[in-house]
Amino acid sequence: MFGWFKKKTPPQADTSSIRDTLFGDMPLETLAHGEERPSPWAEFSRVRNLLEAGDVPGATLLLQKVVATPDLEPRHYLQAWDQLRKLGHVPSVGTTQILGVVVEVGMKEGLDILAAYADHSARYFNHSGAGVVWEHPDSSLDADIDQLLQTATVIMHKIGPWQSPRPPAPPRGQARISMLAPAGLFFGEAPFRTLARDPLAGPAMAAATRLMQALIAKTESTQPMA
Repeated sequence: MFGWFKKKTPPQADTSSIRDTLFGDMPLETLAHGEERPSPWAEFSRVRNLLEAGDVPGATLLLQKVVATPDLEPRHYLQAWDQLRKLGHVPSVGTTQILGVVVEVGMKEGLDILAAYADHSARYFNHSGAGVVWEHPDSSLDADIDQLLQTATVIMHKIGPWQSPRPPAPPRGQARISMLAPAGLFFGEAPFRTLARDPLAGPAMAAATRLMQALIAKTESTQPMA
């Protein structure tokens, strides 16, 4: 049922650099590359400049502008909320709004990662270096993504946000479900089979597996015939 344990691909790549881009908590200096870039990157650059100048109120107002801007990617909103929380601003939306889910499984050969977001985009990165990036070209995966978000929301409502820096990737044999929300990072971690059998986490793990398989099928369906 869970395809993560059935792959035979030899290790080829390190997914750690990709991993850091999935949570919406990149360091501000990584995001800020000049005010001439399009929104919201220009705003992040201005926020950095304002903070360096000691203008915390100005930076706060600009981040709140990003949060209020419609039709950005979920990770953009997460980045803005990450900075706002660091400035002491707790989101009024509380913990009920989930913007993304990241499921990680530590394999013998490396790390498998599945990420899905509220805009119905998704990504799957295999420990081999192979990956699938779904930018919502159509609605064919919407139901699978919604199911993962819904089952992960159930978990999120049962636990509190993590109050420390995001932990490193889970080690071999461990799995982690991370829920990404304006209120911060929520996650549960245990041996893979424990999460898969858990009454709370099991439905989310099953939904993640279905989405992973659907993403792989999309890639396979576009391969040329032999």
